[in-house]
Amino acid sequence: MPKLSEDAITDRLDALSGWSRRGDALVKTFKLPGFPAAVAFVTHIGFLAEAAAHHPDIDIRYNKVTLTLSTHDAGGLTEKDFDLAAAADEVIG
Repeated sequence: MPKLSEDAITDRLDALSGWSRRGDALVKTFKLPGFPAAVAFVTHIGFLAEAAAHHPDIDIRYNKVTLTLSTHDAGGLTEKDFDLAAAADEVIG
């Protein structure tokens, strides 16, 4: 999958809520009601990521889950990153 242009990244990022760009990655921290909900969210993301063959970096801190998305083999951000970001947002509702 090809790396997105800077203009495409800006356009796609503007369409997402709460996501920010850190270099060649998208990052968002989700706050869940508690630790079990955070683990359930991560499990759901894990299944989505596996189905998409695109695996984020995940950090769990009690009720906060930070997802970091980047397409390493493309050397930056691709449609896969934005698709998984949107899917994560849908899980939360």
